[in-house]
This record gives sequence, C-alpha cells and structure tokens, in this order.
Amino acid sequence: QVKMVESGGGLVQAGESLALSCAGSGISFGNNDMAWYRHQAPGHQRTLVAVMTTEGIMYSDSVKGRFYMSRDNDKNSVDLQMNSLKPEDTAIYYCNFYPVGPDYWGQGTQVTVAS
Repeated sequence: QVKMVESGGGLVQAGESLALSCAGSGISFGNNDMAWYRHQAPGHQRTLVAVMTTEGIMYSDSVKGRFYMSRDNDKNSVDLQMNSLKPEDTAIYYCNFYPVGPDYWGQGTQVTVAS
C-alpha cells in the first residue's frame, strides 16, 4: 500500500522534546516539497505545521522557533524535531507532500503533551 508512515509520537510533559520521523512506503519523495501537518481535535481540519520547499523551510506561527523540519533524501524520510512542547501541541501529526497528496495520508503519530 502506498502511504506515508509516521513514527516517534508519545506522551511527554510540557517543556520536553520529541522527534518525529516519516518514511514513504511505496512512495519516493524525490525532490517534491514536503510538509508536516497536525490534526488537533475531532471536527477540525488538519493544519500545516512546517513545509520544506526549494526556497526554504516555513513554520506556522504557533511552532516557529520550537519545531525544526529536516529531510534525508537518501533515506527517503522527513523529520520533525519538536522542542519546548506545549499542551496545545497535542495532536496527531502527519507528513505528506505539499501541496497535499490526498491518497497518501498515513495513520499519523499521536503526540500528547501533559501540563
């Protein structure tokens, strides 16, 4: 099955860090722009957290200065280093192409930040 496979989530205390990783299963990221998204609550849409393009990396205002995105083309993976986590960062985190490839959503990885 062709999809993204996210990992690295968990339960942490506010102020702690987590490192997420995403690999393509049956998908080559190639030179495509990639992004991390999150789904914070049922009934709400996924929101963009970070996007890496040929022009650089952009972050949402809510995570700027705390989250850092990177990619490893040899490993066909993208990572998201999350520092100084806050309870409002609690969400399911997904990676995907940018713009989104709707057929490639994976299961995501749950991040829960306790206050």
